[in-house]
Amino acid sequence: MLTILGFAMIATFLVLIMTKKMSPIAALVLIPALFCVAVGQGAQLGDYVIEGVGNLAPTAAMLMFAIVYFGVMIDVGLFDPIVRGILKFCQADPMRIVVGTAVLAAIVSLDGDGSTTFMITVSAMYPLYKRLKMSLVVMTGVAATANGVMNTLPWGGPTARAATALKLDASEIFVPMIPALAMGLLAVFVLAYVLGIRERKRLGMLTLDEALAREPQPEPETVSAGTGTGTGGKDRLRKGTGASASGTGTGSGASASAGGTENADEDDEEFQGLDPNRPTLRPKLYWFNAGLTAALLTAMIMELMPIPVLFLLGAALALTVNFPHMPDQRARIAAHADNVLNVSGMVFAAAVFTGVLTGTGMVEHMADWVVGAVPEAMGPHMAIVTGLLSLPLTYFMSNDGFYFGVLPVLAEAGAAHGVSPLEIARASLAGQALHMSSPLVPAVYVLVGMAKVEFGDHTRFTVKWAVLTSLVVLAAGILFGIM
Repeated sequence: MLTILGFAMIATFLVLIMTKKMSPIAALVLIPALFCVAVGQGAQLGDYVIEGVGNLAPTAAMLMFAIVYFGVMIDVGLFDPIVRGILKFCQADPMRIVVGTAVLAAIVSLDGDGSTTFMITVSAMYPLYKRLKMSLVVMTGVAATANGVMNTLPWGGPTARAATALKLDASEIFVPMIPALAMGLLAVFVLAYVLGIRERKRLGMLTLDEALAREPQPEPETVSAGTGTGTGGKDRLRKGTGASASGTGTGSGASASAGGTENADEDDEEFQGLDPNRPTLRPKLYWFNAGLTAALLTAMIMELMPIPVLFLLGAALALTVNFPHMPDQRARIAAHADNVLNVSGMVFAAAVFTGVLTGTGMVEHMADWVVGAVPEAMGPHMAIVTGLLSLPLTYFMSNDGFYFGVLPVLAEAGAAHGVSPLEIARASLAGQALHMSSPLVPAVYVLVGMAKVEFGDHTRFTVKWAVLTSLVVLAAGILFGIM
């Protein structure tokens, strides 16, 4: 019964958010609460939620201070040289812009933190997507899939969890997987190229000067995007009113005359998100900020301190040095408050979902059912089975739940048929391209929030491409004899 209710709870949640009948926060809270009552454990709901909040509180703290830290670094111009290089390559060509999104996301993903990757990628690319009326879900989909492949780095999380769960060395898992992961990353670049060509055919190709001079037109909606408001629109990329990505219809002439000027002003402000003349720039402190960021990322990789503590210290130091006056500090914190509140709220709402899923025993029963459903004849191919199961299980479960709850059972079943735990561990990484778009991954809410894209739209667009990328990684692993 718990197995059926567990799958029903997940299915209900996904249907409601993808059909936009409920907001993600409301669905993450109310659906598990109702199912907790349905299984007769309503009296324990409070305990489950508190346990879930306790487990995710460090993640929420990390995201809160990471948003402030990297928001300040974007404000002061640390990433402007990288952005200029990407924009120079893109030249207002939709195909190059989408490929540039994939390349930038893959490069920044080397730090092992998804929220960092999404903040930097969206900050750099969002103005071009808006100005050229490109589909914003293309940006979020490509960035999430690229980050998912790179998330398998030893310091990214899944590899370390697999190594810990099966008592293996992380390097023994990761290094042989490099060729397969390289094929997965190549698949992301090919996907970006194909999607970029599609956008180029829809929109045409302009020079950057033509894009800047082009008169904005009302946008027919094909991709719904949420709205965000705030202060400081001229010096902050994410301020102003969000709009939908463009589609293939035609706009109303009446609305063009009435609202064209207002829309043009908003687009111009958003396109100047990395304005070289914005007042928050600190060129004299560039090398200090670069050194501080390098030291922070090094400390993260070497695990010198817990990541939330590192970002807390980094955010406090960055604010103090770059904006020594209290009014300026308050202004910077206020400029990023919307993102902090949205993301932290989503994390704590997800804590209700994961707390109920785990506390009621649904996760355990679902995992046992899935493993038990594997035919005995598939035992010698348990690595392939693990790779295939990693797609849905890491999407519907947290990485902790999969790697510490399910993977040891799969490894034990494989060992009974002579399959090495190393092969099982490597195969378990195949689903990470899909996992990064899971509603249980806090970083994805940073991505869709900053891009002003509805989570349901992102899910509908991204899942099919992420599944394809994961299957490429799995097939390459089999082809190269890694698993």
